[in-house]
Amino acid sequence: MKPIVSIIMGSTSDLPVMEKAAKFLDEMEIPFEINALSAHRTPDEVEAFAKGAKDRGVKVIIAGAGMAAALPGVVAASTTLPVIGVPIKGMLDGLDAMLSIIQMPPGIPVATVGVNGALNAGILAAEMIALADDSLAQKLQVYKSGLKDKIVKANAELAEVKYKFKTN
Repeated sequence: MKPIVSIIMGSTSDLPVMEKAAKFLDEMEIPFEINALSAHRTPDEVEAFAKGAKDRGVKVIIAGAGMAAALPGVVAASTTLPVIGVPIKGMLDGLDAMLSIIQMPPGIPVATVGVNGALNAGILAAEMIALADDSLAQKLQVYKSGLKDKIVKANAELAEVKYKFKTN
């Protein structure tokens, strides 16, 4: 089995955030890999990874980084594959990481999800792949229908909660 999504992070301390993408890809039965690569501490390895990803069959890269958050942009500069950046909360509640990821120069786009939004990154990667995979598109439809069902159930449960002045 060859990975079609690559999840990378600056260090393994980012795993508690990034594993949400991994769990979703696993649930959708999408082959993926996970690596720790640092734009600042292993720049040569990051460049080699990005340049070789397409030849290895990777279709989408999810890159998580905190603070200076250079990893997604450095990867995007060395590949034509779509890169999804996940700003990881560190200093400044993740605002520093988010701004680092979204402020890319023209020609080097990085799709960006919310701070610690690795689950959404996994969903977005799956949606990109599903453009050419009807079976995966169906799985995503079932997943999204399940989200609706959760809210319908929660609203029904709220209807049972009683307060003296509650009107519904």
